[in-house]
This record gives sequence, C-alpha cells and structure tokens, in this order.
Amino acid sequence: MANLQQQAGAMPASPLGPPPAPSAPPAALAASASPPAPPAALAASASPPAPPAALATSASPPGPPPAPPATGGASAPQRLMRPRRPLAHAGGGSPLGRRIARNWQLYVMIAPVIAYYLVFHYAPMYGIQIAFKDFRINKGIWDSPWAGFKHFERFFDSYFFERLLTNTLELGAYLLAVGFPIPILLALLLNEAGSERFKKFVQTVTYAPHFLSTVVVVGMLMIFLNPRYGLVNTMLVSLGGESVNFMADPAWFKTLYVLSDVWQTMGWSSIIYLAALGGIDPALHEAARVDGASRLRRIWHINLPGIRPTILILLILNVGSIMSIGFEKVLLMQNNLNLASSDIIDTYVYRSGILDANYSFSAAIGLFSAVINFILLVTVNSIARRAGGSSLW
Repeated sequence: MANLQQQAGAMPASPLGPPPAPSAPPAALAASASPPAPPAALAASASPPAPPAALATSASPPGPPPAPPATGGASAPQRLMRPRRPLAHAGGGSPLGRRIARNWQLYVMIAPVIAYYLVFHYAPMYGIQIAFKDFRINKGIWDSPWAGFKHFERFFDSYFFERLLTNTLELGAYLLAVGFPIPILLALLLNEAGSERFKKFVQTVTYAPHFLSTVVVVGMLMIFLNPRYGLVNTMLVSLGGESVNFMADPAWFKTLYVLSDVWQTMGWSSIIYLAALGGIDPALHEAARVDGASRLRRIWHINLPGIRPTILILLILNVGSIMSIGFEKVLLMQNNLNLASSDIIDTYVYRSGILDANYSFSAAIGLFSAVINFILLVTVNSIARRAGGSSLW
C-alpha cells in the first residue's frame, strides 16, 4: 500500500488544474443509499402513542389536570343523550305538595265537596257496626253486645222479605227502563230544534217541575186522580167510563210513580246530554249533509256516538242505585190499600228503625241493600269496560 501511494504521489499534475472535489450525490441516489425509512403505519406502531391533542402540547409544559366531568365520569355524548329529570322531581318537597301549591285554586273549589262526602257519607260508616250488635241507646255503640248475623237472618227469614225485594227491584227496573232514555230523547229533539225561542220555551217548561218539592207533586197527583172530583176521573166519566181510584189500586202504583218521576226530572236530566251534544264537531254534520245523510241518519251516526260515553257513565250510576229508590215519595203515595205493591225496602227500614226503634235490625236491612247496589255497580262497570266503552274505573 505504501508503494502504491508513492507511485500516485509521483504522478505528474494534470495541466487542467487540480481535480475537482467530489460532488454530493443526487438526492435520489442519496435516498437510495440511505437505509429505507419504515412505513408510516409501522412507525406509528413503533413509536409510543401520543397524548390527545386536547390534553398535551409540544411546546408548553403540561398544565393542571382537567376537572372531572359533571356527570360522574360520563362522556359528552352520554350526557347529551341522558333524558332530563321531570320538573316534578327536580326540587325539594313531595310531588303532591308541589301539585297542590301550583293548582291551589282548584283544590279550594273542590274542598267543600270533599268535606261534604267526608262528613255525611264516610264518617257515618262508623255506625255500620250496629248491624252486627244488639244496639242499646244507654250503652252506646261500643258497649252494646255483639250479635253476629242474627239481624240478617231475621230479615231473610221474615214474611215480608220476598215482597220487599220484589217490589224494590221491579220499581227500580221500571224507573230505569222508562226514566233513563226519555231525557236522552228530549235532549236530541231540543238539539235539532230550529227555533231558539221554541227551544227555550220547551226547556223552561220541562225544567220547572224539578224545583217542585215531592210533597207538592204527590199532592197534585191526589187532586188530579181523586175518584170523585179529580180531573182525570171527570173526563173518564164524561166519556162514558167508570171512575177509578188510582191511588188505592196496587196495579197503578208503579206506573203512577214512574210517570210522575219522569215528568218531574226529565228536563233537568237532559241538561248533561245537551252539554255533551254541544261538544260534537259541527264539521261532522256538514260533511254528512254533503254526503246526503238525512237528519235521522245524522242523529244515529253522529249525535248518539258522540254522547255514548256520557250515556254509559250515567247508566252505570243509575244501575248502581237501583235499590236506593228513596222512601219519601213512596211513603207519601203509600196507603193500606196499595201496600202490596208500594212496600219497598226503604219504607220497611223507616218503619222498623224510626217507628219501632229496631235500630240494629234496620241497619242490617240498609247494609244489605247497599251491598246489592255495590255488586250491581261493579258488575255493570266491568261489563262496560270489557265491551270497550267508558267505565268509572
């Protein structure tokens, strides 16, 4: 190697000057000469993972750690998708208290009704226990001895049980069959009346008997049906017939009771149906007229379906009170001649409890009647609910 260097150094210099310095290799050659860079995916996998851009910077030193999320560690999308809590549970206090405070005017309006039922309907239930005791006034309710079902057995075994139950059910069913649909028919007819003056006149005439007392109505019956100088018998005799003592005939008692009750209450009972008819959309009638439907067809297919919920609710309530006819009017129309048809459970309770002072026995009879009404109410309400109509619950 030393001889070669000496020979090279002894070589004559080139006339063109010193040899040029070796130039840098081209970029392409340099790139090809340099070891190949790993692919981006491999480099990314080989390098440690970079922190998120929102939490790390390359130039500034790391700041304080971020505050924890307000939703207990939930991410932002989860916080956005989480449903809001209802306002009723957002503040302090019970939901019922907040609802009463928000609608206190309505609760003030209904408070007298609630107080009435609490005082006159629920508080007296305390005395139901005398139906199972031998009540003595000097001992009071608590100290009176228990008697079990003795008074119920006495009533079921009595001679009057079958007659009382039959008359009560017949009179209640008769009143329901005749007195319930007539206010509906009256409301439908008044709703179709074209003249407002005629409509108001009929309403006044039919509403007025409601404000007459039961005593006045029975007194009018006795005057008109008097066998000697009554208007009805006078007309019968003038037409060649015979005078009939309607008030003493047991066959006429139920009919007179029902017809006089319908006359007295049909106008007042039609008010609620008129209100329901007023809520029907008039566009339905206009469309039916365009399609050529007659008035009868519109009543059948628009008016009756529109008031069907109201009809069902009132029917359920009326069936639930079929045993509670009331003794006032029956007692005023009752006499010894028509007692076979006019004696019902309510009048028997009046005689036993008030006149004969059999308080436990009369309480047992009244409780029996109330239980029958409750069974009828629940049964009819269940039938209406299963049929897909309106119901009380």
